[in-house]
Amino acid sequence: MDHCSQTLLAWHALDVDGVVRKLEAGEHGLSETEAAARLARYGPNHLPRKPPTPLWAIVLRQFRSPLIYILALAASVSVALGDVKDAAFIAGVLVLNAVIGSFQEWKAEQSSHALKKLLQIRASVHRDGKVREVQAEDVVPGDIVWLESGNRVPADIRLLSAHGLESDESLLTGESLPVVKEPGWIGGEATPVADRLNMTYAGSIITRGRAKGLVVATGTATSVGQLALDVLGESGGRPPLLVRMERFTQVIAVAVLVAATIIGALGVGFGGYSAEEMFMFAVALAVSAIPEGLPVAMTVALAIATTRMAGRGLIVRRLTAVEGLGSCTLIATDKTGTLTCNELTVRQVCLPDGEMFQVTGEGFRPSGEVLQDGKPLEPGSHEPLERLARAGVLCNEADLHQHDGSWTWRGDAVDIAFLAFGHKLGWNHESTLDSHPQVNQIPFEPEYQFAASYNRVAGGVSVFIKGAPERVLAMCSEASCGEVSPAEWDATAVRMAAQGYRILALADQRLDHPIESDEVPPPPSRLRFLGFVGMIDPLRPGVKNAVQSCGEAGVSVSMITGDHRVTALAIARDLALADDESQVMTGEQLQQKSPDELAELVRNIRVFARVAPRQKLEIVNAARMAGHFVAVTGDGVNDAPALQAANVGVAMGKSGTDVAREAGELVISDDNFATIVAGIEEGRVAYDNIRKVIYLLISTGAAELVLMALAVGTGTPYLPLMPVQILWLNLVTNGIQDVALAFEPNEGGVLSRQPRSPKERIFNQLMIERTAIAAVVMGIIGFTTFRWFLPEGATDAEVDSARNALLLLMVLFENVHIGNCRSETKSALVMSPLRSPILLAGAITAFCIHLAAMHTAWGQFVLGAEPLAPKHWGILVLLSLTILPVMELHKWSWRKRYPNHTQTRGDRKPDAGT
Repeated sequence: MDHCSQTLLAWHALDVDGVVRKLEAGEHGLSETEAAARLARYGPNHLPRKPPTPLWAIVLRQFRSPLIYILALAASVSVALGDVKDAAFIAGVLVLNAVIGSFQEWKAEQSSHALKKLLQIRASVHRDGKVREVQAEDVVPGDIVWLESGNRVPADIRLLSAHGLESDESLLTGESLPVVKEPGWIGGEATPVADRLNMTYAGSIITRGRAKGLVVATGTATSVGQLALDVLGESGGRPPLLVRMERFTQVIAVAVLVAATIIGALGVGFGGYSAEEMFMFAVALAVSAIPEGLPVAMTVALAIATTRMAGRGLIVRRLTAVEGLGSCTLIATDKTGTLTCNELTVRQVCLPDGEMFQVTGEGFRPSGEVLQDGKPLEPGSHEPLERLARAGVLCNEADLHQHDGSWTWRGDAVDIAFLAFGHKLGWNHESTLDSHPQVNQIPFEPEYQFAASYNRVAGGVSVFIKGAPERVLAMCSEASCGEVSPAEWDATAVRMAAQGYRILALADQRLDHPIESDEVPPPPSRLRFLGFVGMIDPLRPGVKNAVQSCGEAGVSVSMITGDHRVTALAIARDLALADDESQVMTGEQLQQKSPDELAELVRNIRVFARVAPRQKLEIVNAARMAGHFVAVTGDGVNDAPALQAANVGVAMGKSGTDVAREAGELVISDDNFATIVAGIEEGRVAYDNIRKVIYLLISTGAAELVLMALAVGTGTPYLPLMPVQILWLNLVTNGIQDVALAFEPNEGGVLSRQPRSPKERIFNQLMIERTAIAAVVMGIIGFTTFRWFLPEGATDAEVDSARNALLLLMVLFENVHIGNCRSETKSALVMSPLRSPILLAGAITAFCIHLAAMHTAWGQFVLGAEPLAPKHWGILVLLSLTILPVMELHKWSWRKRYPNHTQTRGDRKPDAGT
């Protein structure tokens, strides 16, 4: 049998003899010699993993952007022309961007947990006729392995024998409850993993019982290993910001090339300029049009959002994923451990007389109350309920303790849930056992379907039973069931189960004769029925409000789980995701659907149950095909392929497996789905700020482009601004302000608007209109000012003086225009500068730097700057203020034209723009 055969064979569909023959195994296990040979053949039993990203790769990643390529080309042209100053400026911005981005991503990598070996455990194997412990990575196909409660399963194992075995496979299947295993069961080849009762899988945990089994697959051949390979091989969805920015910069590159070519041709053909002069014009045009400060400003905006998200419990592992949650239109979330606590909780109690009680609280921590008709019960106030709680505490093999203010537990989830319920009514496990010492017991066995505990009570012995409703009711006397017939009680159990509860029945009986610890207890009979208890894996606190908030923010939520249809529907009802079974799609139904049909289903179905990991991946791909930007949340190994394939993968930090955390770009440190809402808010704020920065840079750059075009079109014999002066504007004065603009706080109301359309471009209609108006106003006024300062037959000194005045005017324009950029809908006049102290400080700093350049020898040499007369200062200040009323008029016009789009920034307009 080769390594591939491990993966392809349906071991669960073979009988034991067939498995033994395929593996060439013996009843006493392998010899050490054979085990060593197989280890060499199949390799170590561990999962594949990506090596940590080296620092050089993180640094290199910062240069993978079309905008960076354009800037590098501009620097190369400057060097070729002998303009070292321009090249140095551009090189400086590239290095600064790489340093900031590399530091943030390196820090994020350190904050997230590195992928660890899921199978780094020890296993008890049969070698050379003896049971011995070995490292799990040394386990090989054909080994006989012994399992018991608390063990993590080291490999995929076909069970040979078992005694009351239950396995928690939630990390692989999403099934919230432990699975009862049956070695004698044989299924069909197509049986899903969650229903294979004769198998245990690598990474799952034995919660109860003991077993012996034969290893059938190790390492990458295991079910967990195949999922890990999917994660490593899946290219994944691309973050929305990366998609938009690449498209935007490509358009910018083409626009710059076309504009420079056209204006250069016009200058040579009609303006009387030489080819050399127009080449310099083209370089100046390229420098003015390319937003050199954008990479740094965008990186800073994302880094700020990263810090803000970390403060709200969300660790960012990739900067470009920061705004991904703000862009997402669909969140595909796991249920177990993500929406729910992955901890069974008693929710309903039904007594023999029909009385119903509700129980509050989530998870195993015994916080909450027992309610009757909405009113809390005092411990000891209701005797029948107290008897039921006592039975659940005594017939129990778990532990629940409080230590240093925190609760710890051990044992089966059902038993822990009973202990937590008992605490709410004052029944402490240890003190209850002290007053009711156990003398004998019947442990739970699948074939019995119940467990029993014999305890001393008031000088005699009583038996306390819990188990499956039909089994316990069959052992009860009809008189103890009150006026309700057994058939009606069966119907009650079915009705509670249909609501998604796991139903257990409890009973007790005082024995007529004593029983000793070494005596085999007789089968219980003629018991007193105490009632039904309904348990469920409850919603995490705040999840319902979080899902509602997602809806208000226009983000759909789909639940994708490996759990049963009924359980999934019960949770979906609580979350208002579904009302009836017609709104739930199962994995079996999905098998019949084509990719196109699945894409259509994703538009309408919000609950997918009994879904295999591969199907979850298909659902995510179908959602992307349907036009969604998809965020996927999950914590198990079964979620990892879908996390990798999504536009944004969000892994759970506490309960999540290392494989899931490695697959996600974002990690929720507190495992709270509600944190996603905070991530959506911060992501939208980050995108808003990036748009503000882009608007500031592109509008001022376009103004410089208009300025140059007017100079060529009117036959002006001099460049209004030299390339180094344009770089000064773009990288220093404007560069400080755009970085400061990235710190702009939340404007408010970001969660009340719809998400951006996946087809929306950064440069939409609003941005195009506003940029064009600002560019024309600043360009025309700037060119007019330059010509006004430029006398006929000007000398070189007079040309430099006119450029100096124009340069100061453009700096003043930037300081005024940044107020327009702070909001796309709100007036600059109603937004206090003190609301953004960093932006205020940045604007003042940028202006002071230029002022210093005008009065220092360095600035005068490099920029040709010089001091201006007071009267000229007054004129330039008044001219710079003209941009404010013009943009206020456009904001007013936009609100009048599109009153329903003021909260969505025009995103619902046609997808015009770049």
